Amino acid sequence: MNTKFKFRFFAHSWVSDWNHGNAHFLRGLARELTQMGHEVRCYEELGAWSLTSLVNCEGTAAISAIDDFRKAYPELNIHFYQRGPSFEEFLDQELKGADFVIIHEWNDPEVVNAILQRKQQEGFLALLHDTHHRVYTSAHEILKFHLHRFDGVLAFGEAIRRIYHDGLGIERTWTFHEAADVSVFKPQERDQTTDVVWIGNWGDEERTQELMEYLVGPAAASPGRKIVVHGVRYPEAAVKTLHKAGIDFRGYLPNLSVPATYGQSRLALHVPRRQYANGLSGIPTIRVFEALACGIPLLCSPWNDIEHLFRPGEDYIVAADGRQMAGEIDFLLRDQRARREMAANGLETIRKRHTCAHRAAQLIEICEEVRG
Repeated sequence: MNTKFKFRFFAHSWVSDWNHGNAHFLRGLARELTQMGHEVRCYEELGAWSLTSLVNCEGTAAISAIDDFRKAYPELNIHFYQRGPSFEEFLDQELKGADFVIIHEWNDPEVVNAILQRKQQEGFLALLHDTHHRVYTSAHEILKFHLHRFDGVLAFGEAIRRIYHDGLGIERTWTFHEAADVSVFKPQERDQTTDVVWIGNWGDEERTQELMEYLVGPAAASPGRKIVVHGVRYPEAAVKTLHKAGIDFRGYLPNLSVPATYGQSRLALHVPRRQYANGLSGIPTIRVFEALACGIPLLCSPWNDIEHLFRPGEDYIVAADGRQMAGEIDFLLRDQRARREMAANGLETIRKRHTCAHRAAQLIEICEEVRG
């Protein structure tokens, strides 16, 4: 395939990953498309919540995170916009000549619909990219978009794709999983000073019970182990609970620092939000891809890989309850050989099937199909 497309990507933020895990995959995907020779422009609204929160909440750490992002992704062509008197003119100028406009679901409906209004005039095709559970839990938010004007939906799991296709009547839908940017997420040899690490946000009560059972419970049952948690938007009560269990809460961790943190740790935990363990079973979210890409053994609270993306029991282990999680942690911390074998398995699967290069190639195939 020699066709070179002109892409316009609208996302909530490219610069900030503060409570914005979608940035991880979007950055890698845009870079891969650029390296394939496609023209890629990335758009972000000035004053976006994630970047504003990063600056307001993290102080000097925010400055370092933004600087590191620009050094790591120099090829990303980022354009900022602001809604106001000149917004319409901005869209007219930027969308002219575009082949495909990819709109991530975390965009304001006013922006999304203003873009879609220009489809016929400018002649581009538009795809909605959904990497969240809102269409399942808060469909009224997604219905604020003029969905009938999209040429298709990229859904980050089969369960989400079916909602768009069967529930909302969108004819063209594709399962388009996230993946690891292996130029960033790769094994790092470090002194392992941490026994267990969990990277994630508290989750607006969407996994509080699960965190208590699979993280706090095993930690409290095994005092003396070095267990570390990174994330943002933790209520004061949650921080106190972690400290009481002997867990070291360290707050915000820039995404680009994750590989080093995994390299310093013997085990990683994955505790998915409740939605991804029941109605949206089969969607692993970005953390699974990134952890396995970094070559760290991964233990998960229950989720069912019904799409067969990985090899459960080989690439990672699922614990049925808190007691089993505590037992698996104990076993793996004692058995270095088992840790190495599981880490190697997970890394192999990522490199064979789940890199941003794989997804970029899939996106080009989808675009060829849509255009044809």
